[in-house]
Amino acid sequence: MNGPKMPEILNRAARHHYHILDVWEVGIALKGTEIKSVRAGKLELAEAFVIVKKDEIWLVNAYINEYSWGNINNHLPRRERKLLARKPEIVKMKEATELKGHTIVPLKAYFKGSMLKLEIGVGKGKEARDKRQDKHKQEAKREIDRALKERNRI
Repeated sequence: MNGPKMPEILNRAARHHYHILDVWEVGIALKGTEIKSVRAGKLELAEAFVIVKKDEIWLVNAYINEYSWGNINNHLPRRERKLLARKPEIVKMKEATELKGHTIVPLKAYFKGSMLKLEIGVGKGKEARDKRQDKHKQEAKREIDRALKERNRI
């Protein structure tokens, strides 16, 4: 019997602050109380980023709320968590972050079967004018959609 489908957790700020150049799907090593909290939707990726240390990749500053039914052995909410990827992918990520202005950010977290997966991407920081242009495009699209909806209503 399948349980309820867990929604994916998005990092909306990532696409607002960065031009995403390349995307990977990686696994994440979690403790038991962490996975229970994530299943309850208590994961926040907004301030998180990924670093490469000694040929390993780590998720830093992601917030997983403490499990409400946990005990004294509950996890720390902002601990560094190891990400699981193949060696060639890690090498590509390391090369990408060595370029000026590039960083690796988590884009979304979702369940694939019973495993939690994280979609991460190499991002280049946007300037203020790029953010304004994106906002204008979004508002124009919204206006067009409203006009079409109103036209179809008649």
